[in-house]
Amino acid sequence: MSGAKRRGRGGDRPAEDGTGGASGGGSGSDVPGNGVAPEPPHAPPSTPEPPLTPSPPDPAAEPCPRAAEPARPDDAYPRRWEADVVLSDGGTVHLRPITPADAEQLVSFHGRLSDRTRYFRYFGPYPRMPQRDVERFSTVDHHDRVALVALLGDDIVAVGRFDRLDDPGSAEVAFVVQDQHQGRGLGSILLEHLAAAARERGLARFVAEVLAENSAMVRVFRDAGYQVRRAMEEGVVHLEFDIDPTEESLAVARAREQAAEARSVHNLLHPRAVAVIGASTDHRKIGHAVLVNLLTADFAGPVYPVNPEHRAVRGVRAYPSVLDIPDDVDLAVVAIPAAGIDAVLDACLAKGVKALVIVSSGFSESGPDGREIERRMVRAARVHGMRVVGPNALGVVNTDPGYRLNATLAPRLPGSGRTGFFCQSGALGVAILATATERGLGLSTFVSAGNRADVSGNDLLQYWQTDPATDVVLLYLESFGNPRKFARLARRLARTKPIVVVKSGRNAVRPGLAATSVQVDENSVQALFEQAGVIRVESVAQMFDTALLLAHQPLPAGERVAVVGNSSALGMLASDVAQAQGLRLAGEPVDVGASAEPEVFAAAVREAALREDVDALVTVFAPPVAVPGTAYARALREALREAGSGATKPVVTTFLAAEGVPDELAVPGPDGSAGWGSVPSYPSPERAVLALARATRYARWRAAPQGDFTRPEDIAPERARRLVETALVSGEARLADEQVVELLGHYGIELVPFRRARDAHAAVAAATELGFPVVLKSASEQLRHRADLVGVRLDLINADAVRAAYGDLRRVSGMDDVYVQRMAGRGHSCVIDLMDDPSFGTLVSFGLSGVASELLGDKAYRAVPMTDVDVAALVRSPRAAPLLAGYRGDEPADLAALEDLVLRVATLVEDLPEVRELTLQPVLASPSGVRVTGARVSVRPSAVTPDTGPRRLR
Repeated sequence: MSGAKRRGRGGDRPAEDGTGGASGGGSGSDVPGNGVAPEPPHAPPSTPEPPLTPSPPDPAAEPCPRAAEPARPDDAYPRRWEADVVLSDGGTVHLRPITPADAEQLVSFHGRLSDRTRYFRYFGPYPRMPQRDVERFSTVDHHDRVALVALLGDDIVAVGRFDRLDDPGSAEVAFVVQDQHQGRGLGSILLEHLAAAARERGLARFVAEVLAENSAMVRVFRDAGYQVRRAMEEGVVHLEFDIDPTEESLAVARAREQAAEARSVHNLLHPRAVAVIGASTDHRKIGHAVLVNLLTADFAGPVYPVNPEHRAVRGVRAYPSVLDIPDDVDLAVVAIPAAGIDAVLDACLAKGVKALVIVSSGFSESGPDGREIERRMVRAARVHGMRVVGPNALGVVNTDPGYRLNATLAPRLPGSGRTGFFCQSGALGVAILATATERGLGLSTFVSAGNRADVSGNDLLQYWQTDPATDVVLLYLESFGNPRKFARLARRLARTKPIVVVKSGRNAVRPGLAATSVQVDENSVQALFEQAGVIRVESVAQMFDTALLLAHQPLPAGERVAVVGNSSALGMLASDVAQAQGLRLAGEPVDVGASAEPEVFAAAVREAALREDVDALVTVFAPPVAVPGTAYARALREALREAGSGATKPVVTTFLAAEGVPDELAVPGPDGSAGWGSVPSYPSPERAVLALARATRYARWRAAPQGDFTRPEDIAPERARRLVETALVSGEARLADEQVVELLGHYGIELVPFRRARDAHAAVAAATELGFPVVLKSASEQLRHRADLVGVRLDLINADAVRAAYGDLRRVSGMDDVYVQRMAGRGHSCVIDLMDDPSFGTLVSFGLSGVASELLGDKAYRAVPMTDVDVAALVRSPRAAPLLAGYRGDEPADLAALEDLVLRVATLVEDLPEVRELTLQPVLASPSGVRVTGARVSVRPSAVTPDTGPRRLR
């Protein structure tokens, strides 16, 4: 941030970093919501953004800085701090800790800074960096002195650092950005990563000093979402702020992440010029297919074949290398064998290509050697500012008339539409594009990511969030790369645009995706989709059924459906499926008869569409013999137009058993293909109604309150954290009873009082202390939770009953120990526990106890963090949940108390991911409240990376 004066370290000495000080660069475009149209990459802003500044150095006298502290064994090079990051213009850089080997690059970086940038960084001229400064700046201990460099290719383009001050918990922070790269968001990214490293090192706040005229750098801190305290003295602004993440700072970081990643995809899909590397004259090769498809689609910009053996390919001037192309190239499609990828990358990096689409194979899908080539390729591309689609990809499509980009191996493209499609399989992508064409579903954009080494479905979700040309999102997913991020992005996007997903790969992942995939349990996947409002389907056919409705018709306002047709059999079939899917019939199906004229059929449709008790309309049509079906289709379309319900009530039909949108029911869009208001047709009433039911459920989710992420007030997370850390240090996995009580107590979860006894005398004493009546439970978990209560004795009202019960349990279990617990009263027995997914994280589950519930797997799952709406849905989702709500006249349980308990559990596991097992059983829910009578907790280090922290690419 600014080169702050070294308070407590010797006053006005040179800033401790020729690369670090704080350049104001990189902050100018870091504004939340600055989406897909920032400055062109590598272009300096019209007025260079000034850097932050430290104390002025005296170039004439080489300073004598404090000797660098020797690195501690636990402070060895922290590789985990390395990160590839996307900048606000969509380009990428690589961040890593500085090392002594960077000294020469550091001097070069300093020499490229303008006088103005040096002045703002050092409060005065600093034309050269003395050797002693070079050594100090490049040698740090990664603990009290930390520095990060941002690399573009082999060049350092920005440096950020912090130095621990004498004030406990505080550090001075500073950074500087090369002039050509100011305005790209580097300042805010360095601040995020430095703050994360500082928190890891036990620091709580940053301080910095900035020249008052350096308003851009002040803005970096102010706009980061921290609560910045400011003081002005002699033209210098002193800044101080706590670095713990706040809701505002997290929101700012995520907004910037969305804008940057959306911009990187925008660059990929909106190239001004495309090079085809490996363009071939051989019709059998993929390099020929890509070139032909680009030309056939009439791409709006120039296409440059790259082929060192031919002067032209397909009549287009060819070039030996991408470096020989006379103009700029934004996108390169690579169709050469994997073995030659390094040379191609070097040329593309030198040319300044922004994105690569690699359609050739021979990478991670081919084995360990291919995986290493792929990993090296992605690393090189990112460090040189490029994003990569593939390898082994089908390619990318943008149907925007201003681009007409078909950089794929697929010869047939659907028309222009408002649906975005992402898939991983190239072979399946060809079939998907062909099916979309056949069924009349227009696409806005299409990306087939192949091995998904870099660009993934999450990147496309970020792009479609703000893409005005896309209203519906389709995903064919075989695996997840970052499921926690997917959950966050999908939940946000689905609030405005429906997401339809086919998730395959339940039991296996193909080799090409294995290197970038994580296994996710099916329960986790289902919980993820339900919470995020994702419409999950089981096949590509179901996906298109649903997409045709969402792309052409409005969402239903409710669940009331009218069925109109000319066949009673088809009408009854549609009605049965509708009711089975939870839709409500608005009266009996209307049957106009097989011989009804088109006008009669149209009148019945018009009447149903005008009814206020109808939210959606299903028309079933069997073509008569005497009258052409086209006459009925025209009458149907006219009736819907006259009813004027097209903006509020969706209509599906089985017209002539056609798939897609028949010409007679199409409303032409700008390019003549089916547009908004067209009526989709399905081969059977079942498929039509199933598509409508999916849209209805999604509409209900979208209209429901989003809920709030709330936390109970009476909790002590820091005390709980210390307890868990102590248990981990001692190697404990299962917490002792006393630790369980203490841990749960820190989150306001109280267990019904209990004692552990080793003989009958101790059991009687414990019962007397707790107060009768009591319950005795065997210490054996296998016996204690059996449905026949063989390990439990209830309602013990005196000492004799306790002695007798102890003897019974001793004989059954063969164990001396028993639990004595105050009798909690009657209630529905429930269980709250966790499901630990090694890649996705923790799911909270809820269900009612009992053999039937366990046998049928009647549990509901939700991922943390949970809103209050998620908590309420979790409690009400099991099929047996009506028992809690007063089934058959019973008095309902206190659901509010039950929801509060679930929220406390969710908060605990969100704060403490090391809690890998937590079971509350039985939880007795009654009208008078909720009582927890048993608990079990285990802890161990968490392997899951939380979806928090500074921005970075997978």
